[in-house]
Amino acid sequence: MRAGGLEAALSPAVGGALRWLAFDGVDLLRRAPEGSDDPLAMASFPLVPYANRIADGRFHFGGQDYHLPLNFGDHPHSLHGHGWQSGWAVTDQSDDAAQLTLVHRPDARWPWAFTARQHIALSPDAIVLALALTNDAEDDAPVGLGFHPYFRADADTRLQFAAQSLWLSTPDMLPERSVPANGLGDWSALAPVQGESLIDNVYGGWDGMATVERGEGLRLTLTASGADWLHVYRPPGSDAFCLEPVSHMPDALNRPDGMAIVAPGATQSLSMRIEIGKSDQVLPKSAGIA
Repeated sequence: MRAGGLEAALSPAVGGALRWLAFDGVDLLRRAPEGSDDPLAMASFPLVPYANRIADGRFHFGGQDYHLPLNFGDHPHSLHGHGWQSGWAVTDQSDDAAQLTLVHRPDARWPWAFTARQHIALSPDAIVLALALTNDAEDDAPVGLGFHPYFRADADTRLQFAAQSLWLSTPDMLPERSVPANGLGDWSALAPVQGESLIDNVYGGWDGMATVERGEGLRLTLTASGADWLHVYRPPGSDAFCLEPVSHMPDALNRPDGMAIVAPGATQSLSMRIEIGKSDQVLPKSAGIA
């Protein structure tokens, strides 16, 4: 797909994923290796019908106990739903837009029928990805949505966003306790992304915006609707990091706040916009996030 200097490529059969996003030939997100069919190697993929982890794949809902298959190697928890591990159909496309659809019938991966639609559109200075899930079951169903984009990072890449809280995690990456949002470093002002520790944590009370400043002078502004949470994944020493706008915290089905409950025939939505601009300031040489 193309609009002006912005170009993108999709892999519908690989989790409905975005393969790459480039502006005037410069990659904005991590580019999938040529020929790769691994969704975890893509530039971004949708999270549906839930985001992040469900502890041991087990939860209780509507008076019943459910046990989902573990879907991420030897990891002890179910992860990111199964949309990222499914083939999506192309149901509409043009030079600058496409719609992908996933129709799910109840099975071991998720006990409720649904139809998920993902619309991807380019303009000369932005990409918008909109995800909508319609409950096709006869009963109420829990629904969680999100996106999992991998932004490129080097020593000059800075990140800024505002949130009210941060959840620290157990060793197996389940939320353990809430602390102030600066508990792993202060992202309220532009700060270097790269570091030597793992960040794989969710921020609550997110205001729906994050800014990434790149060393070559590009500014990427991520905005989201339908997402009160931002999950940040920053592997130590990596040249990529994730800013995941999500509708709920990890393991939400086993937490008091839970996930959105959607009536039969109703639809839950979430969207993400990444706008490309030029930095109008000199990037600060502030202390890094450890």
